[in-house]
Amino acid sequence: MAKHEIMGGKVHVYKRDNSKYWQCSTYLLGKNHRTSTKEESLAQAKDFAEDWYLGLRGKAKTGNLKNEKLFKQAAEQFTREYEVLTNGERNAKYVQDHQARLRNHLIPFFGNYGLSEVTAGAVQDYRIFRMENPERPPSRSTMHHEIVTLRQVLKTAIRHDWLQNLPDLSMPYKASGKVTHRAWFSPEEYKRLYEATREHAKKGQGKPWQWAAEQLHDYILFMANTGLRPDEIKRIQYRDVEIIDDEDTDETILLIEVRGKRGVGYCKSMVGAVRPFERLIERNNPRGDDLVFPADHKKQFNNILEKEGLKFDRDGSRRTAYSLRHSYICFRLMDGADVYQIAKNCRTSVEMIEKHYAAHIKNSINASAINVKRKRKKVVKPKKRPRARS
Repeated sequence: MAKHEIMGGKVHVYKRDNSKYWQCSTYLLGKNHRTSTKEESLAQAKDFAEDWYLGLRGKAKTGNLKNEKLFKQAAEQFTREYEVLTNGERNAKYVQDHQARLRNHLIPFFGNYGLSEVTAGAVQDYRIFRMENPERPPSRSTMHHEIVTLRQVLKTAIRHDWLQNLPDLSMPYKASGKVTHRAWFSPEEYKRLYEATREHAKKGQGKPWQWAAEQLHDYILFMANTGLRPDEIKRIQYRDVEIIDDEDTDETILLIEVRGKRGVGYCKSMVGAVRPFERLIERNNPRGDDLVFPADHKKQFNNILEKEGLKFDRDGSRRTAYSLRHSYICFRLMDGADVYQIAKNCRTSVEMIEKHYAAHIKNSINASAINVKRKRKKVVKPKKRPRARS
């Protein structure tokens, strides 16, 4: 980090790595003050910093410079409150993700900012700083989650009267986001996939990787017949799964207690998930608190996809384990299942399904219910009636 001192060491002018603008900071009335100069030239940045410092000194003399809370203090308060107040309602991993974003990115950048200094412009500087990372710029989703965490911290500050108003955190110059259809396996591709993993498991008989191959095969069948998210299935224990006779369908299915990002929910599986689960019990002889899928099958799964030419869909989207959940939703839509019931069983919203799976809803639309034509009455010209002579 390039750093310079002016005003007899009272003001520091510096530039963060990967940022084109110079920043300036000073220590006044017991706290640090800092801001962006919005200048790329060092000479102009020094001129800005000098004027900025003198302005702060003037406010300090008139009593208009408030000794406010710092962002890192609000972040600490948010972390303490959020973990306690959402206990049992939010998944522990979701809480940890907020903490990781604060620790790794937000506090290093905003930590010593006064809360009133976290303006829309400062947030935009943060976006630019993150996006200009030459090693690994964040994805659109990652950036969105970081701004969500930032908003939560600022809302905490407002509740404690440390901040008056929430700054505009929306992305400027943003066009409407492209709606993408989630990568999935068509019924034919799904059949190729599970037949390939079945054959892979047969070849593994008596070999060191036999258990892993058999687990992968049952993992794929389990995922595609339940619609669980990959992070949800990682937390499923044997005691969370019950084999039941469903009264509505008169079929044997699984009733699963799911612990996901929104707490505890429930899932009723398709019939195809029952036999894989029974094989898992026979193979592993587990206790109730054992994980159903304790190993990560990512590498093995990707190898099968590459071998079968299934790694990318027709639009070039990369398939992952999440594609099995997307396939479950698409299969249910294609079979004409109710969208609301699918959303409820998958612990998501109807809006999300209609937005990302609309290409497949066409298969569940009943044309006879749409193409209704009302019979039009034939127009009959009135007969001429006799009139009285005038």
